[in-house]
Amino acid sequence: MDAPKNAAPDAHEWDDVIVDIVDYVNAAPDFSTQTYTTARHCLIDTLGCGLEALEYPACRKLLGPVVPGASLTNGAKVPGTGDQLDPVKAAFDIGAMVRWLDFNDTWLAAEWGHPSDNLGGILAMADWLSRNALRTGGEPLRMRDVLTAMIRAHEIQGCIALENSFNRVGLDHVVLVKVATTAVVAQMLGLTREQQLAAVSHAWVDGQSLRSYRHAPNAGSRKSWAAGDATSRGVRLALIAQSGEMGYPTALSAKTWGFYDVSFDGKPFTFQRPYGDYVMDNILFKISYPAEFHGQTAAEAAITLHQQLQQAGRDVQDIARITIRTHESCIRIIDKKGPLHNPADRDHCVQYMVAVALLFGRLTSADYEDDVAADPRIDALRNTMHCVEDPAFTQDYLDPDKRSIANALTIEFNDGTSLDEVVVEYPVGHKRRRAEGVPLLEDKFRANLARIFPDDQQSRIWNTSADQASLEQRPVNEYVDLFDPRG
Repeated sequence: MDAPKNAAPDAHEWDDVIVDIVDYVNAAPDFSTQTYTTARHCLIDTLGCGLEALEYPACRKLLGPVVPGASLTNGAKVPGTGDQLDPVKAAFDIGAMVRWLDFNDTWLAAEWGHPSDNLGGILAMADWLSRNALRTGGEPLRMRDVLTAMIRAHEIQGCIALENSFNRVGLDHVVLVKVATTAVVAQMLGLTREQQLAAVSHAWVDGQSLRSYRHAPNAGSRKSWAAGDATSRGVRLALIAQSGEMGYPTALSAKTWGFYDVSFDGKPFTFQRPYGDYVMDNILFKISYPAEFHGQTAAEAAITLHQQLQQAGRDVQDIARITIRTHESCIRIIDKKGPLHNPADRDHCVQYMVAVALLFGRLTSADYEDDVAADPRIDALRNTMHCVEDPAFTQDYLDPDKRSIANALTIEFNDGTSLDEVVVEYPVGHKRRRAEGVPLLEDKFRANLARIFPDDQQSRIWNTSADQASLEQRPVNEYVDLFDPRG
């Protein structure tokens, strides 16, 4: 007798990569107190960056219900907006907000990305499930469940990224957001193991985004909502699998038609380590500058040089040459010559970051807008800059025990004199600078709350968010309600 049309294959038929992901999200969480603390810091920084993005009309125009005016009773709320939507659109909106300004966490390896992008799908699904559980007399999810899902999503995205470069085959890193979101959301939904395997297989079978929108000549604002698109797609695929839709066991390894042969030059993935908690423990936070992470230390060095220029009474017009000693990934991603056409183009240009920092002693989200970019001194300074790879910087960037993101700047003047080179190996958001960085991260969150909420509401959000035990036990819907601008 033939098997039913939608029958799930035996477990041994599935690609090991898919099986390992599903087994990981179903294993009992065994994460340290410190890992949960870092996840909380990641949560508040991610939500705060989303609130700041609401000040930008280009972001706001993408948010809200697909049908104008529509709302969903017991739907997922989008923090800071007052919108209550189905979980797929809510995931898109949260994901677009948190990535819009490129100003929170980052993971750098063979592939780059932002594991916090998964919060779009995680928070939307957790909120929607909680509200509907309460409606039927059930128990809501707790914020600890959200933190656990974040740790897992970070680990899936980050561990695959350690040894496997999607950018080298022209694919965008948000493929990993889609896969990670699909996996953790499928587990949150309570899908069977077979349904979870099917869901993850669909994420690999799905069409994957090209990196066109991150690079000249097509760098543009899609890079700011691509992750929202990916995390929302993860939610949609998990819901499709929940309906009993069949999966594709060799979605990765099938000859000719699988992901490896079609999209990865026929090479299977390689892994540096099993899934655990390595990624959350070593996540990089963007605390000081809203800039592509390979240039964070360059911006920090440029701020130091700005102060030295002022102290020496030197003008930027006296500069003949600026050498940026850097690592290979920085050169490949953000070493840009020629015209920059929009904010998305500028925040992925190390020369632009350094020029603004040298001129003004700052680098903010507003500095990528057209009015600041119109200053002719910026392009004049960019034209003096030369990026040079230091193999030692590249080696330390890839070293799992160091994971540095080093940049060094040297300024030479027209009269032949120069300033001493300024070297910054680890940005303030690096694990090695946690003690220095966490207070700044908390200040950043409070500043972002003040953009949207009155004082009493800011206090309620902060008091819950700053207390690990209180936050973890808070029902998800109640925590999200704190971010409703209607009070």
